Amino acid sequence: MIAKVHSAALQGLDAMVVTVEVDNYEGGQNAKFTIVGLPDSAVKESQERVQSALRVNGYKAPCKSVVVNLAPADVRKEGSGFDLPMAIGVLLSYGFMNIPNPEKFMFVGELGLDGTILPVRGILPISIKAREMGYEALFVPEENAREAAVVNRLKVYGVNKLQDIVGFFGGMHQIEPTVVNTREEFYAQQFSFPYDFDEVKGQANVKRAFEVAAAGGHNIILVGSPGCGKSMMAKRLPSILPPLTLNESLETTQIHSIAGKLKKETSLISQRPFRSPHHTVSDVALVGGGNTFLPGEICLAHNGVLFLDELPEFNRSVLETLRQPLEDRVISISRARYNLTLPCSFMLVASMNPCPCGYHHHPTHNCACTPGQIQRYMNKISGPLMDRIDIQVEVESVPFEEISKAPKGEPSSAIRERVLKARQIQSERYKGVKGIHCNAQMTTSLLQKHVQLDEKALNLLRSAMKKLNLSARAYDRILKVSRTIADLEGAEQVQSHHIAEAIGYRNLDRDNWVE
Repeated sequence: MIAKVHSAALQGLDAMVVTVEVDNYEGGQNAKFTIVGLPDSAVKESQERVQSALRVNGYKAPCKSVVVNLAPADVRKEGSGFDLPMAIGVLLSYGFMNIPNPEKFMFVGELGLDGTILPVRGILPISIKAREMGYEALFVPEENAREAAVVNRLKVYGVNKLQDIVGFFGGMHQIEPTVVNTREEFYAQQFSFPYDFDEVKGQANVKRAFEVAAAGGHNIILVGSPGCGKSMMAKRLPSILPPLTLNESLETTQIHSIAGKLKKETSLISQRPFRSPHHTVSDVALVGGGNTFLPGEICLAHNGVLFLDELPEFNRSVLETLRQPLEDRVISISRARYNLTLPCSFMLVASMNPCPCGYHHHPTHNCACTPGQIQRYMNKISGPLMDRIDIQVEVESVPFEEISKAPKGEPSSAIRERVLKARQIQSERYKGVKGIHCNAQMTTSLLQKHVQLDEKALNLLRSAMKKLNLSARAYDRILKVSRTIADLEGAEQVQSHHIAEAIGYRNLDRDNWVE
């Protein structure tokens, strides 16, 4: 008897329906279990897990050979999520259980040797596909149930054991569908942050730079000596960014689901992600890929922040992979087995020491580096990459008196209110322009349209370009940042003091910086 059970396989950020077909025939002493349909090693090993789970649970199979086909057969199947549908298919094929209208149900899960159903990654896109294809119910491991139940108009059953499913369809065991109030949970957790800017004492100029960066979606780099607070302030950036929309949250959760990064109790990611890979990260770990596809750090930072601490310590080839994603906000991955285009719209926050010893420009520590050493250190970061960073800020060490006596700083909630007002102005401004949502994304034509300088502002910019010997690439960046500063003030026109502040955020472009 041929049995058909429905499951799903991941393809990048999406899922595709897979039909698990099971047949058995007389095998005698040479009975075997065969899996066809381009299975990978994890799928091939399902044979041992399925046979053990059936045997331990008392299903003694006759001496028959079993053939399992994963259709469509020309698409590679990866992962352990086919264990459960295979076991269900074998039970149906042998007549140990019956499912009326099996085409209405989808099954996904890994089996332990005792029949325990274990969690798998990528349940959310599978759940989305199940609803899209009109399935009535989805059976998943209990640990994945809340994640799958985010999708409405689909019954999601979280199960612990193979026997629970057999009992459910035999009328001997009740399983209640998992229900998640998606909107309530999403909005309840949006404004609960582990870090707040009111914990930062001093550093008013750096906090202002973060406010401007958050308001315009600008990339930012912090340069300062060890221990001056670069990492501490970077971790607080998500607390002043605009909250995720429900659509952004679903997209972000889907990526983290495929990567297997969602916690058991998490149904939706309600806060913007903050990713901070170590400087030893490989290019594949950063952009994604591998023999079995996994999203990289830049995809995991989608709709959030990618923080690169000690930027010059990263391998240069790794840093160069950021150039296209920063510009296009998508990453195209081409491998022998797949070609994928993935979203990766993130804010880049980087930090670095000003020199190899870390104390160049420090008020109390003497720097032991020569100008040549400092220049070589700075040259580890290419011009094209630095060109994509709008705001460059020097971070000075806070004196002891200021640390010990300074009151609490301005809370993140107050800063976020100003950021939200500026973002609303930008949303209205770019309402009819596809793919442009904030000032950092402006094209040259939009710059010419929305940043028109009066004579005073133009003269100031011209003077600064000559006096500080700023590079030509700094010109557009200054205009974009000045537009954001004006938006924070609610000013229609970019004025000279907006330009002056924006020029102050181009520290690394100065010719005499290394001296």
